[in-house]
Amino acid sequence: MADIVILGSGGFGLSLAVSAYNTGNHSVTVWSKFQQEIDDIRAHGEHRQKLPNVKIPEDIRLTSDISCIKGCDMLIFSVPSGFVRSVAGLAKPYADDNMVVVNSGKGIEEESLKLLSEVITEELGTDKLVVLSGPSHAEEVARGIPTTIAAASYNKNAAKYVQEQLGSHNLRIYLNDDVKGCELGGALKNIIALCCGICDGMGGGDNTKAALMTRGIHEIAKLGTAAGAKIVTFSGLTGIGDLIVTCTSVHSRNARAGRLIGQGMSPEEAVRQVGTVEGYACCNAAYKLAQKLGVEMPITEQLNKVLFHGGNAQEAITVLMNRPMIYEHEELHL
Repeated sequence: MADIVILGSGGFGLSLAVSAYNTGNHSVTVWSKFQQEIDDIRAHGEHRQKLPNVKIPEDIRLTSDISCIKGCDMLIFSVPSGFVRSVAGLAKPYADDNMVVVNSGKGIEEESLKLLSEVITEELGTDKLVVLSGPSHAEEVARGIPTTIAAASYNKNAAKYVQEQLGSHNLRIYLNDDVKGCELGGALKNIIALCCGICDGMGGGDNTKAALMTRGIHEIAKLGTAAGAKIVTFSGLTGIGDLIVTCTSVHSRNARAGRLIGQGMSPEEAVRQVGTVEGYACCNAAYKLAQKLGVEMPITEQLNKVLFHGGNAQEAITVLMNRPMIYEHEELHL
């Protein structure tokens, strides 16, 4: 039996808690910085906003006292990307070298352009960091709907431990040693999902969405390999797998925000209405990272203009459609 603590009581944090608890093997604690959120979940037996109609077992401990992590076996970060560093700082006094630390969040720290796993490692000094990524909407994970994800780590034993402890007949976990690839795939697909949502909101067709997804994974792989990731990773669960589900699912907040933008709502208001939209902040960070690494990302560049510089979505499509004609895989014809 493992003592598992999850930092973050949002939809995905709670879904991991329920999934781990349902294996029947673990003691599970969920931490939130906000006592009111904890009180509401306990009062209603569910998170009515983030994970409605999913009952949170009473045996799952809920707390706002972060000292709860002291002595745990597995510490899982499941907080929005913008809060990962501050939460890691709060956790640091209670963390120890024996813990396996897991990041389930998806994003890039905008100020430093570091991956979230790098942020956590920097704050905690752990050598047992594992990234969880893949097609895994909280609404389905919590209900035990089957899916497969990857546990990526430079520490094979740590990844294996996560695979063994969190894997179940509903959650199949594969091992992966490409941490950068898995994490970048999970972060960057939110950008493309926003674009697909915008096209849906504008009345675009299935052809358009398929084209965006296909050229989107091309952009993701270009930036990923420039950053040191393996090209094969982007054809797997944390690349094309996560991209498909985020671009097409009714559960996707990124696609939902995109639809509102496509219908004429301002990006700021769309994000306010939907809540956490990781692709919004990630777009700016990814564009900066692409510039730093000298990688051309035309879809990301156009979305950046729409989100942050008053750009028009229809004009962005026109720009993309009128780019110079090239080989599909231009790197093969240099």
